[in-house]
Amino acid sequence: MTEEIKNAGEIKSEIKEGVATIEFSHPLSNSMPGKLLTELAHTITQMSNENSVMVIILKSAGEKAFCAGASFDELLSINNNEEAKLFFSGFANVINAARECPKFILGRVQGKAVGGGVGLAASSDYCVATTAASVKLSELAVGIGPFVVGPVIERKIGLSAMSQLAMNATEWYSAQWAKEKGLFADVFNSIEEMDKAILKLAHTLAKSNPEAMKEMKKTFWQGTEHWSELLTQRAAISGRLVLSDFSVKAISAFKKK
Repeated sequence: MTEEIKNAGEIKSEIKEGVATIEFSHPLSNSMPGKLLTELAHTITQMSNENSVMVIILKSAGEKAFCAGASFDELLSINNNEEAKLFFSGFANVINAARECPKFILGRVQGKAVGGGVGLAASSDYCVATTAASVKLSELAVGIGPFVVGPVIERKIGLSAMSQLAMNATEWYSAQWAKEKGLFADVFNSIEEMDKAILKLAHTLAKSNPEAMKEMKKTFWQGTEHWSELLTQRAAISGRLVLSDFSVKAISAFKKK
């Protein structure tokens, strides 16, 4: 894995009228190397502690893919259990940062979401998308499983739908399917319509009682208090599997497609 790819991508954030917008980007379909995941978790926590922020919008750059999930280049460069666990802990840390954030997080999904990208969408408290936002959990196709993102996706769409996604690892599911299952609150025909709707909601929430929203968020995430430990355990499972010969061959083959 080249240093250029490893260090590519960035996290941008801005605050305007009580609304914080966090945008992540990476040249490879907004995939997420470990460095970017660490930065994203840190930025969410930073905005959680910022008094002027009432609500957060989480989005990715561009008009195509929302997030291609884990960086295949980085997955192939993992050499030992410690590196593997550390990498998968990146997604765990982002999920936990979103879970512990006392402010509502609004997800904006403009295009396809794969693996960890579906986890990011599910980590938001309210998520909107366009008709282009198909979803897929491709982990089993590369010899692992959606262990880290599984709990947050299951919380949002239920065990049955999550299992369906996880087992059909090569299949895309439409944005409409994701809306019917509860991942998306609404699906729009264009990015413009989606942005108009999410900004309207964000500005309404920015004028709402922050204490009430904080207490609502607590109730929404009730029962997840043990996730710091759970997701660490799940990261260890993914880390062990990704080092197997099966996974290394599968990831290499998948990357060549």
